[in-house]
Amino acid sequence: MRSAPGISTPAEQDNMDEVMARLYRFTSILGFYKRGYVDITNRNWGTFIVRFGAVRDVYTEITQGGAHGFDCNHMPIIEDDQVRKALAFLREGRRLSRVHDAYSFLSFFKVIESQMLSERRVEWVGKNLDQLAEERAVKRIKELRDQGVDVNKHLFDSGRCAVAHASIGKIIVDPDIPADRQRIAADLCIIEALANRYIKVEVGVPDEMDVYSNRDRLVPWYSLMKSEAVEALKAGGAVEDARQLGQLEGATVSVNLWPHPPADQFREMTLLPTDSGDGVLRFVTLSSRGTIVLAFAMDVANGKLHTLLNECGLRQGAEIAEQDIEDFTRYFHSVIGNGTVELRIKGGVEPVGCEVVIPVNIIPQAPEEAVQRALEQFRRSQQHA
Repeated sequence: MRSAPGISTPAEQDNMDEVMARLYRFTSILGFYKRGYVDITNRNWGTFIVRFGAVRDVYTEITQGGAHGFDCNHMPIIEDDQVRKALAFLREGRRLSRVHDAYSFLSFFKVIESQMLSERRVEWVGKNLDQLAEERAVKRIKELRDQGVDVNKHLFDSGRCAVAHASIGKIIVDPDIPADRQRIAADLCIIEALANRYIKVEVGVPDEMDVYSNRDRLVPWYSLMKSEAVEALKAGGAVEDARQLGQLEGATVSVNLWPHPPADQFREMTLLPTDSGDGVLRFVTLSSRGTIVLAFAMDVANGKLHTLLNECGLRQGAEIAEQDIEDFTRYFHSVIGNGTVELRIKGGVEPVGCEVVIPVNIIPQAPEEAVQRALEQFRRSQQHA
């Protein structure tokens, strides 16, 4: 259903303002992280969690499918109050861009204006206009410059001041004049790009694509290893002595398909390193009954973990049961179907997720259908044995 999601949080009924302020702060970060905006359209209070939404009054573009398709893991933590304000004004600017371009422009301008005095703001905008990469903004800047317009001054006089003020004899945005509306709408992309650049570049708040590109997924495991092993792998080398792996070798690990709990055979697997080189540590996880082997590549040099499906399987000579067939088959075909594999080392260590597999030249099977076929084949083989 393309209806608005809900957020539930503990709240005292007589202290709603404090709770709403917390939710607004959260939605400012969430919207920026997901490269859009999140607006609170209504609220309700109850003695237990309920699904609630003012369906007639909302709009959403969330298209991440499936019951567990929405992922906002690794959102940034904002501790600076000035940055919080910038995110709040950005949220309002994005929300109003479909409703009122003039007020949207003013909100985007406030992202920068709220952070610095006027002289520094003029200097900052002047330096950053040529750093913008957003195609519409680059095109509009060129159009204005071709007309001999000082873009920095234009954004302030014909944008910010024209929206905020209605002084006699001054430039204003007259709601009845189409040209005024069109001017603001045309310039909106520039000020939005500047606001976004300030938050991303100047104060370094990452969105989900920045996190995907730059986050070292393996950091939670480095504390389990000897520092010399981590340094050697980061430099593109190898681990010469298995003892350098410290607590990582032989660790008890669970393997699950995010966000679901691990299958029975994947709850307590043993992590066993196999070899290393070129900054990559290869290892397997062995199920508690010794029947299933899953293989992985820990690319420390690039901060990523990969599944190695072609090296996974049921162990030759082991006493295989139906549960082994079911768990391994579901795992194998879920990974091929872009399922996210997550490894959790026992002892409160933060989970580490694997990169998604992008299959080539195959048509993935539905995991549950593959499981049924594998079980039927296994049962037939048992009857003939």
